[in-house]
Amino acid sequence: MREAREALDISQRTLGIKAGLDEFVASTRVNRYETGVHQPDLQTLQRLAAVLKLPVAYFYAEDDELAQLIANFKGRSKGRR
Repeated sequence: MREAREALDISQRTLGIKAGLDEFVASTRVNRYETGVHQPDLQTLQRLAAVLKLPVAYFYAEDDELAQLIANFKGRSKGRR
């Protein structure tokens, strides 16, 4: 999640707020998701993925290479529509 967020050059707080998290805890919650202390529920993950312009599957990839393939596939599929 951190890499995807940094690729868009947005802060943890901004990501959280855009995903609908309370502005007072957005930064802390995103930080905990990024460090693996907590995992977001599916609805929250769907909103985070939408902000990051990635499919939810990206976050379940077993390794970075697969995650990158998923991200690239999403980008190509959108361009063909």
